[in-house]
Amino acid sequence: MLARHGALQGRTGSQQSPSASHSNHVASLQNIRPQNGALGRPCMGPGCSMQAPACTAPMLRRTPPSRSVAASAGAAAAAVAAAAPAAGGFALPGLLPVGGPWGVWAALITAGALGLWSEKTRLGKELSGALVATLAGMALANTGVLPAHAPELSVVYKYVLPLAIPLLLFSADLGRMLRETGRLLGAFALGAVATVGGTLVAWALFPLPVAGPLGEAGWRIASALTARHIGGAVNYMAVSDCLAIPPHVFGAGLAADDLILTLYFTSIYALASRIPPDANDAAANASTAVEQGSVPAAAPAAAAATSSGTPAPASQPAGSSSSSGGGGGHGGGARKPITVLEGLTAVAISACICHAGTCAAAALGAPGQSITIITGITVALATAAPKLLAPLVPSAEGLAQILMQVFYATIGASANVGLVVRTAPVLFAFSAIALSAHLGLLLGLGRLLGFTRRELLLASNANIGGPSTVAGMAAAKGWTASIVPGILVSTLGYALGTFVGMGLGQSLLAPWARAGAPVAAG
Repeated sequence: MLARHGALQGRTGSQQSPSASHSNHVASLQNIRPQNGALGRPCMGPGCSMQAPACTAPMLRRTPPSRSVAASAGAAAAAVAAAAPAAGGFALPGLLPVGGPWGVWAALITAGALGLWSEKTRLGKELSGALVATLAGMALANTGVLPAHAPELSVVYKYVLPLAIPLLLFSADLGRMLRETGRLLGAFALGAVATVGGTLVAWALFPLPVAGPLGEAGWRIASALTARHIGGAVNYMAVSDCLAIPPHVFGAGLAADDLILTLYFTSIYALASRIPPDANDAAANASTAVEQGSVPAAAPAAAAATSSGTPAPASQPAGSSSSSGGGGGHGGGARKPITVLEGLTAVAISACICHAGTCAAAALGAPGQSITIITGITVALATAAPKLLAPLVPSAEGLAQILMQVFYATIGASANVGLVVRTAPVLFAFSAIALSAHLGLLLGLGRLLGFTRRELLLASNANIGGPSTVAGMAAAKGWTASIVPGILVSTLGYALGTFVGMGLGQSLLAPWARAGAPVAAG
């Protein structure tokens, strides 16, 4: 009997406890790091679909079905044991830092929602929900709440962002932009030129040669920042994928630029402090234009929603499908009526465009160009068939804003402040000089050309920020008549930013970087 008991103890002692099995399973999962070939970071951009088998195969090899069930049981047992009160207390393990897919998704979506809620405050309106979501994601990642290199970030870059781009650009009718934006379109074009000039000034003062610490990535990150300062974070992501920017430089550029953008938005609101709001007759004219169908209903609704801090009433939905253009919001976190039929139809069209763009990029042998091709297809479709897409625009833009808020939080979570301080602090100076030169050139040249300060500040906001920031600024300052034109020109920035950034980088910055010479020697 004693011998049998001892033999039983020997057999049980040789087996792993559930806790030990769980530990081994976690250790095996930590070794899984899907990489995107050239980029060397978790699959980012739709072009990564070409490497999908390589990304998922290690996961299948490292987690055999026969062992995953036992590991799951071990994980459950370990969780129960850890949650048991050791000394009369109660603990919830794994909440901070967040662990597992749902923890990461909860953090990213909460950061995105926080950005929209912040627009109910004065500071949040000035910074915009997009920037607040980015800063919130950055804070979560740099304080250790979000794990580094979480695979969920690659899901956002690879699927969520491409799906959001067509939804965002359904209203990008180039013909309508030329008709309705007026003088603001000229100011925006001047702002894009000032952005290119600002990049060249920053390069002259802080060149990023190939022989420097960033190597070939120096001119590439400068190109990506130029694209971002004409369109937005979408364009930064597109250029980063096209030029295969390494992950550490990608994150360093984001961190540097996000922090400088906070100072930039504070500055332009200070410069606009003495500009009066629209007169009552201007607001009345805007309402008349809405009734006549020449301006989308989003303008007064978004203005009321943003300036009062309350959503637009359901009886006057922002960007209702009855308006001619359906230009919709983007701005101020205003409520957008998302209907099931139109919303699902918009998502279906967006998915088809993403598939077509990804296949076209693969056929051309340039999978990293997928976002660029997706953008071109959507703008061409919106220009060729604006009436066909008009009923879908309100739902599409509402869904796009939700997805983009998650994307902004993910952009922040990818920004490593400590990394930029250790590896490339020059990016702080480069971004600051580029934005300062942009603003100085725009205000100086714009005044000579007869533009008002209001037009120039809105154009700068449309360049550097995007539709949400320019609409939020116009509504917060009471410039109701400028909301829709601001949205339209900033949407044009999404369409053009990637091409301008790529063109500047490959035609000028790359040769100068490889020659190791400043601008004057080019």
